[in-house]
Amino acid sequence: MKLPSRQPIAHSPTPLEHLPRITKNLGGPDIWVKRDDLTGLALGGNKIRKLEFFLAEALNKGADTLITAGAIQSNHCRQTAAVAAKFGLACVLVLTDQRPKELTANNYLDTLLGAQIIWAGDQDRESALNEAVSAAQETGKQPYLVPYGGSNALGACAYLHAMQELAAQTDTPFDWIIFATSSGATQAGLELGRREFMPSAKLLGVSVDMKSQAFAPMISTLTNDCAALVGLDFQSTPQDILVSDAYLGAGYAQMGPAEEEAIQLFAREEALLIDPVYTGRAAAGLINLVRSGNIKKDEKVLFWHTGGAPALFAPQYMAQLTKS
Repeated sequence: MKLPSRQPIAHSPTPLEHLPRITKNLGGPDIWVKRDDLTGLALGGNKIRKLEFFLAEALNKGADTLITAGAIQSNHCRQTAAVAAKFGLACVLVLTDQRPKELTANNYLDTLLGAQIIWAGDQDRESALNEAVSAAQETGKQPYLVPYGGSNALGACAYLHAMQELAAQTDTPFDWIIFATSSGATQAGLELGRREFMPSAKLLGVSVDMKSQAFAPMISTLTNDCAALVGLDFQSTPQDILVSDAYLGAGYAQMGPAEEEAIQLFAREEALLIDPVYTGRAAAGLINLVRSGNIKKDEKVLFWHTGGAPALFAPQYMAQLTKS
């Protein structure tokens, strides 16, 4: 296995911590957390790991501007803006929403970090991105387009590397590894890393936005692309991918009672902040799987915290979480 070049950015290895109070609250199993909310740079998150690889490629190509896209409270965009600021690059973010009356949470941080925000409104994301790249080139810039969510084979390498990091932190493999999955590269990298470093573990991505029937083939393709990139003789099929769409609730970024309970439980039992869109939904899935008996009381479980806590400060979520 040979990983592509990376520019070290993340505070790694990120901590591996036991969650004794949540373990007790749920009556077992033994629950742990991998703290990728602590990767550093502007409140951290899983995208920092991916940006180590994208930044290395961008600098190698002589880029002076990072361009990417995301939703209004995109953690990926915040982290891209942070990396650009840290390395003296310009940053253009295409946010696929209307400009709000005031900037809050992640998009406030985007601005604080010096990013230029383009509010795409109803415009197609790809066309808005292409226009942003053309506009940068016309002004003499050398832009590098970071893929949506950092999700391509290069981005997946980050979580192949992260799984190797996890394996070095524990002598006892986990029975389950549970995390939020959306654009796919985090799960693809973890799946490839699981095969290499912790094959006995069951890897379950809790989808925050897509049905598993459509999502599993995407993740499988990313896994295979990453394997080819790093020289591993491995072929994944959609049937190999464990992704649950049972916790989609009202849809992407819509916080329901299950996410509210999970956020409050993790905060009040472990002082661990999880967000309404990604980690809150994954934690709600974990709680349900334990209570339903699908995860056994004698099993060892890792919750991979992919970050996102700044979204807690978006007004709509604050109102929901403080209503009682």
